Amino acid sequence: MEKDENKWQVLHSEYLINRPWLTARRDHVRLPNGTENKEYYVLEYPDWVNVIAITAEGKFIMERQYRHGLQWTGYEICAGVCEKGETPLQSAQRELYEETGFGGGEWTLLMSISPNSSSMNNLCHCFVARNVKQVSTQHLEPTEDISIHLMTEDEVYDLLKNNEVRQALMLAPLWRYFAEKK
Repeated sequence: MEKDENKWQVLHSEYLINRPWLTARRDHVRLPNGTENKEYYVLEYPDWVNVIAITAEGKFIMERQYRHGLQWTGYEICAGVCEKGETPLQSAQRELYEETGFGGGEWTLLMSISPNSSSMNNLCHCFVARNVKQVSTQHLEPTEDISIHLMTEDEVYDLLKNNEVRQALMLAPLWRYFAEKK
């Protein structure tokens, strides 16, 4: 990897909010050309995971839930936060189990992507889990209301084409999955 000669110098940092689900930091930075920005904001998050889960019968496990930011209910793949002490794979397997009751199968890392490299400090690790089986019921948190939908590959592809999946961190791995199948 090339040396990062364009790295900014942090002159001062201050936490504006430090909550379990939102940490906002204000940095005073100096750019390599000498320009200073006294108000550069960074959102700190733990790494995230998501899973394209496919059953032994070839059905995709899709979730449907309300998202308050957009005030919209849509389709998604399983996703969640990497907990302390877990690898991304362990987090992905736990999230699939909790949200859907499915587990097992063969797991591969598809890609690791940045939610927003300009203002966020985390990555999202995207997995494909093939031949998963239902091993339990859902184990949802009180704030989760997720319905599970088993869909064919064509149905999932139609969701993508019809803008029924809107979360960018879920669109990227799904589109890559379909692109690599061709």
